[in-house]
Amino acid sequence: MTKDEPAVAGLRRADGTPVRVLVVDDEPDLAEVLSRVLASEGWAVRTAGDGAGALAAARDFHPDAVVLDVMLPDIDGLQVLRRLRADTPDVCVLFLTAKDAVEDRIAGITAGGDDYVTKPFSLEEVLARLRGLLRRAGMARQVDAGRLLTVGGLAMDEDAREVTRDGEVVELTPTEFELLRFLLRNPRRVLSKAQILDRVWAYDFGGQAHVVELYISYLRKKIDAGRTPMIHTVRGVGYVLKPGTGAS
Repeated sequence: MTKDEPAVAGLRRADGTPVRVLVVDDEPDLAEVLSRVLASEGWAVRTAGDGAGALAAARDFHPDAVVLDVMLPDIDGLQVLRRLRADTPDVCVLFLTAKDAVEDRIAGITAGGDDYVTKPFSLEEVLARLRGLLRRAGMARQVDAGRLLTVGGLAMDEDAREVTRDGEVVELTPTEFELLRFLLRNPRRVLSKAQILDRVWAYDFGGQAHVVELYISYLRKKIDAGRTPMIHTVRGVGYVLKPGTGAS
């Protein structure tokens, strides 16, 4: 690992291979956003847009966890779950649904679902729920990479939620912290405003791109003020985090 590559701790299978997650949703944009977020955890991800595709993917992919939309265009999500359980009794299932009635939650859990998230939801909540399900099921273990993300002289301890630049502590708000974490996990990669909105805020965030510009300006004042800049604007595209000039 080079100095400007992030060391990302996370869950792995017992044999050390990446956790496998199948995302099933008939909204392509949502499935894509979830897929990118889960992949950023170092997990192997596949997607399906309907029940038949989900069952076929599960037979081939053998997922450890399934993020499953209840409302699918062909087979009801509850039926998909029952068929998944028949083939893979131990697979963890997290339901996604626009329904929030108590009877719908009961139906999902009764059918064998392990947890339930109602749309709209926070992407971080989905991640947290999946981590918890996998740990409780004993299907994945924590790999200790120090929970430290580093790029040049910038470091983030994810567990302690502490950020330093050249050894000096930088105080961040929760949103600033999540934005910086996304940048640190993607060093030297240009990230668009849309990507940042999708990852840092909820997938259906109703705000405009100017909120990203605003928080980037907040980060720059705290991270780059009086130092060689690390957060750069790529006009017409987005933002990129990379070591300051002279950093190796």
